[in-house]
Amino acid sequence: MLYQSTRGGDRNVPFEQAVLQGLASDGGLYIPEDIPALGDLSNLKDLSFSQLAFHIFSLYIPRSEIPAEDLKSLVEASYATFDDPSVVSPLVSLPGTPEKILELWHGPTLAFKDVALQFLGNLFSYFLARKNASVAESNGKRHRITVVGATSGDTGSAAIYGLRSKPDVTVFILHPRGRVSPVQALQMTTVPDTNVHNISIDGTFDDCQSIVKALFAHQPWAKEKGIAAVNSINWARILAQITYYVSAYLQNLRQTPDVQGKEVEMIVPTGNFGDILAGFYAREMGLPIRLVVATNENDIMDRFFRTGDYATRPIHHSYSPAMDITVSSNFERLAWYLARKTVDPAVPEAERNAQACKQVSVWWEDLKVKGGFNAGETVRHEAAKAFCSGRATDAEVIRTIRSVHDITQAAGSSSPYVLDPHTAVGVTVAGKVAQERKKAWGPGEVICLSTAHPAKFEEAVGEALSGCKDWRGMEDLRPESVRGLQGLPRRCIDLDQVTWEEVRDVVDKVIGRD
Repeated sequence: MLYQSTRGGDRNVPFEQAVLQGLASDGGLYIPEDIPALGDLSNLKDLSFSQLAFHIFSLYIPRSEIPAEDLKSLVEASYATFDDPSVVSPLVSLPGTPEKILELWHGPTLAFKDVALQFLGNLFSYFLARKNASVAESNGKRHRITVVGATSGDTGSAAIYGLRSKPDVTVFILHPRGRVSPVQALQMTTVPDTNVHNISIDGTFDDCQSIVKALFAHQPWAKEKGIAAVNSINWARILAQITYYVSAYLQNLRQTPDVQGKEVEMIVPTGNFGDILAGFYAREMGLPIRLVVATNENDIMDRFFRTGDYATRPIHHSYSPAMDITVSSNFERLAWYLARKTVDPAVPEAERNAQACKQVSVWWEDLKVKGGFNAGETVRHEAAKAFCSGRATDAEVIRTIRSVHDITQAAGSSSPYVLDPHTAVGVTVAGKVAQERKKAWGPGEVICLSTAHPAKFEEAVGEALSGCKDWRGMEDLRPESVRGLQGLPRRCIDLDQVTWEEVRDVVDKVIGRD
């Protein structure tokens, strides 16, 4: 398996290069040259999460790059950090509600991004150790990487926990000051490891992300510093997330055997489009699922799936900050596949790929210059085969958190279920588009992806549950890992509105000091 850019500039790229480089040299994103088949699901139904991940990863990572035993060790080490390594992401039923919940927050930082970033951190270490073993033999210069990422909260802490104390890795995470939750900020800025550096920016997540993209685009400097990506533009993150879609489907099959062969609808809270893109790959590999894009009021993806229009609008700050984006970076990958699917199938494969690359390049140039584009009805119709979408307002999110709490309590649950605001976006949209889904796809099982622990979002949860007779505040919700962060020293570089050049200078200064 080799990789190529969505814009056509890079081809025949090995997995290791795609992971370490992150962004293609032409500004595009790496995608696999083929999408392999998942295989007979009956052969996978009894596998542990790590065994399932190994099976899926092996389809995309040649053994010539990572031998089977090494890959097994990487996978097992990555998921040993979760509450239950054999399951990682449990599928739970809520009393009194029609949807099942896939809990993706049982890792070190209580967010779904741990599933990918624990693995990515170990991949970085593996590749560097292998490179430096050969360097030691020749007395050459050690290979090092500088990880630069932007976060609206969860990516930053998950990346830091995945990379802390890793040899030959220096980490810089940018976040918008005052626009991540207090728990997210604590998780990032209280890590004492000297290879970790936080930078807070007076701006938005999109500002942070634009700075990171500019740093990657500054090729001579990026190459010199060994700049590497942990944001969901990195293909390894998408690959890692495919596993929990397959795991969710198989768990549901074990819980409800009579749904075998029927499609399951996955409701996915969506911001940067990485999470749901992994579901698209799982579907293309043969997993019988359909995907529901759930956005908050920053609804660029909902607008695209409903109208074909992909255009930026001013940011709306919400109770679900991880979804407060104006541009969904990973959508470029899906756009490539949609463009390719609309080319005449009689056209030779190489030409179909070339036409898709050309179309994506045109669209993204329009996005850069004009602020958006319309993909047209043919592309939108193709997208509708796998996706539908909906949006949720802050007011609806608050009502949903309260409603699920009250319904599960009334149904006799000893511990009423509390949603985080991002998951509440998904549950809200599941209800709002239920009739639309049934009309388009027919009835089906519904699984909502739960992306974070509610203790990370005190403002929304506190507002939703204040006034409940049994509500005693957030303290009962907080895991010990969160309680232990209070009072720890803060390590963060605070910058006002800055250019990417100023951030580059900070990186240079810190690396020079280290």
